[in-house]
Amino acid sequence: MERIKSYYQDFNVFANEDHWDDHTREIVRKRLEPTGSLQKLTGEQVDMLRNIASLLLDDGRSSLLDWVIKHIDNKLQSDIGEAQRKVGVPPFATLLKGGLYALNELAQGENGSPFTALTPEQQTSLLVALENNTVTLTAEDGQPIPPKDFFNNLLSEVVSAHYSHPQVWSEIGYAGPAYPRGYVRLEVGLSDPWEARMSKEGPER
Repeated sequence: MERIKSYYQDFNVFANEDHWDDHTREIVRKRLEPTGSLQKLTGEQVDMLRNIASLLLDDGRSSLLDWVIKHIDNKLQSDIGEAQRKVGVPPFATLLKGGLYALNELAQGENGSPFTALTPEQQTSLLVALENNTVTLTAEDGQPIPPKDFFNNLLSEVVSAHYSHPQVWSEIGYAGPAYPRGYVRLEVGLSDPWEARMSKEGPER
C-alpha cells in the first residue's frame, strides 16, 4: 500500500496484532477489506463524498477514501442513537443526504455544473461557504438543512473514519489497541517496546 510522508516508515501496526484479542483483530482487519456493496448511499452521493473527503483530508488515496465511504454507509445503517444532537438539527441520515442534495443544487446554481464536475478550487469554495454558514441549503423535500452543522458533522465523520484506518495508524505511529496487553511504562517520556519509534532518517515519501 502507498504510504505518505511519515516519521514512522518502518512501523507496521499489524506487528502487534497477536497481542490483540480475537474480536479486536477481526474489527481492525475488516477495515482493510474491499468496500463491497453499499446499502444506503447512491452512486452520486458516493462520488460527492469521495470528492469532499479527499479535500477535507488532503488525501486522495482510494483505499482510505473507500473506507471513509464504507464507514459513513455503515453509520447510516446503524440503529445506534446519536447520543445528543443540537435543537433544530435533523437526524444524521436526513442531515447527510439532504445536505448532499442541497450542496449539489448549490453547485448547479452557482457554477452551472454538479458538484463532482467542479474544479477542486470551486468545490473548496463551496465547502468554506458551508463552514462559514453563508449559504442556504434546502433538501429535496423542502426541509431546511443548517449548512454549518452539515459541514461539521461531515467533517467529524470523515476525520474519524480516516484516523481509524490501520494504515493511517502505522503512518502516525499509533500502535493500535493496547487491550488486553495494556501499557507498562506510564511515566512521561517513556514508551513500551512495542510502540512506534521514529525512523532515524526522518520522514520519507
